[in-house]
Amino acid sequence: MTVFGIVGLPGSGKSEAAAVARELDVPVVTMGDVIRGACRDRGLDPATHHGEVAKALRAENGPAAIAEASLPHIEDGLEDSEHVVVDGIRSDVEVERFQAAFGEEFLLVSVEAPYEIRANRLDLRGRDASVEDGGESLQDRDERELGFGMGEAMEMADVTITNTGSLADFQERIETLLTDGPSALADDERIELAEGNA
Repeated sequence: MTVFGIVGLPGSGKSEAAAVARELDVPVVTMGDVIRGACRDRGLDPATHHGEVAKALRAENGPAAIAEASLPHIEDGLEDSEHVVVDGIRSDVEVERFQAAFGEEFLLVSVEAPYEIRANRLDLRGRDASVEDGGESLQDRDERELGFGMGEAMEMADVTITNTGSLADFQERIETLLTDGPSALADDERIELAEGNA
């Protein structure tokens, strides 16, 4: 059993990693879905109030609130699958909560790419709404995510994948990780394994 946690800044490739997992029939628990559900419960549009509600949930229920709310969904996934992917980890506190719940079965994967590459990807996807339209710029999104403790979470990664090549190349590396484990990527220069995972 392995719970793969995915962390990374907007546009780094987290969603693509989750898509590979779904193709392999690995359950994916998206922490953002917890936030989107809370937005709807409060009568707010998730597209414009996601960040605000994420902050509110953490303020109301503690910094691990969203991780805590995700645990039942992860447990459900593990009933029918050997692995589960958790998409959308935002902080070191959330990492610690998952480590406490799953111990050595929790493997944190940081997906990383330079700002310019991420900006181009988001622009191509039409996701980075301009400030004039009331959306957040990528810089604002980065600052918000890093404010939650994402930088600290990324530093805790068991596996760091630099995602600067083609989509097919990235998908292949994620598939290898999910099917064969981190040691299968030990010879890939774009992969950094924490001690004990090589």
